[in-house]
Amino acid sequence: MAEILFPALFLLLALGLPVAFAMAISVFAAITLASNYPPLVVVKEMFAGLDSFPLLAVPFFILASEIMTGGAVTHAILRLAQAFVGHLRGGLGHANVISSAMFAGISGSALADAAGPGTMMIRMMEKGGYDRPYASALTIASAVVGPIIPPSITMIIYAMQDQNVSVGSLFMAGILPGLLITATVLVANANMSKRRNYASGEQRPGWMEIGRVALFALPALTLIVLIVGGIRFGVFTPTEASVIAVFYALFIGMFVYRSLRLRDLPGIILRAALTSGAVLLILGAARAFAWVLIIENVPQFLAETIISWDLAPVAFLLAVNLLLIIFGLFMDPLPGVMILVPILAPISFALGIDPNHFAIIVIVNLTLGLTTPPVGSLIFVVSSTVGLKPSTLIREMPPFFLALATALLLITFVPFLSTWLPTISGF
Repeated sequence: MAEILFPALFLLLALGLPVAFAMAISVFAAITLASNYPPLVVVKEMFAGLDSFPLLAVPFFILASEIMTGGAVTHAILRLAQAFVGHLRGGLGHANVISSAMFAGISGSALADAAGPGTMMIRMMEKGGYDRPYASALTIASAVVGPIIPPSITMIIYAMQDQNVSVGSLFMAGILPGLLITATVLVANANMSKRRNYASGEQRPGWMEIGRVALFALPALTLIVLIVGGIRFGVFTPTEASVIAVFYALFIGMFVYRSLRLRDLPGIILRAALTSGAVLLILGAARAFAWVLIIENVPQFLAETIISWDLAPVAFLLAVNLLLIIFGLFMDPLPGVMILVPILAPISFALGIDPNHFAIIVIVNLTLGLTTPPVGSLIFVVSSTVGLKPSTLIREMPPFFLALATALLLITFVPFLSTWLPTISGF
């Protein structure tokens, strides 16, 4: 079946079919043309991939993100980021990057970061004298932290594939790598702003003003502390945390910021349902795809081949980085996690690599695939919102590719970044 599965998948992706449909159709074709299994097994495996209690956290976190992204919450985060760095050279660009890091603690999604505060910051940067393609490329790079700083939908899916990690440990493991990525993109923006003379026209605010803006943004930023702290101290499970996040978002939206009205809820719920449906469809199709690979003994063959190479841990991590970068060119992070983690995670564990460290390497690698053609979802989301061709944005990306690659290498070869917080937190 594999001889039909992979060519069919790449052909459908090349034709521009969405990833979920490409995987499901290729599985159906492989089973119909090269096996004795009934086609109904595709539906059965897709349903089995979704029949999981921890997976309930995904639609609830998406709903919480939709509630929090509107109106005053987004403005509060942007104002706080501007208050801290808006007066520096390239200050609006810095504010873009920092607001993405703050918003990552609410959305858990790179695409939500880019489509929400990222789009608003592009308009603000353009008014401030920045080139629109540069502002858009910066938004693409800064949105990468969305699935890395907790809460993260990708981490929830990863924990379901690897029994050596938990959602709580991955949430803690992602904090320092997420901040490192933010720092490298800030350095890239500072360098480019100096070259292009993107000066700031804003005055440095006083401490009283900064304190007032920070106080206004505090209820929104408290969500990440509530989620990570609650999971760490055993107050609630990740699935329960997602439900609490929804009620907390409703509370601050309606009674603290007063920007959320009852008549807004049907539209918010509809958007969250559509996004959740798309995510869950990808997960179901990835489960069916992975099932065919298992039936064909592909994971076992790859695992035995890699083990036979007798690689040192460092060489193995370099090989994994290369494999995941190539894989990320053609596949989104969620199906990548479901297909590759069951193959690679046991090998890394046998080599003595910390499971949380390896998990962050995988998640960062696959998330970087969102910024690279030909499938890079972030490129197409941002290009559609700003009215520019994807090729125009790609030409602005090299400085940020270099920054992200530097962060990836540091995360790969400095395990402390991914292991320290889970260790001191007792995971």
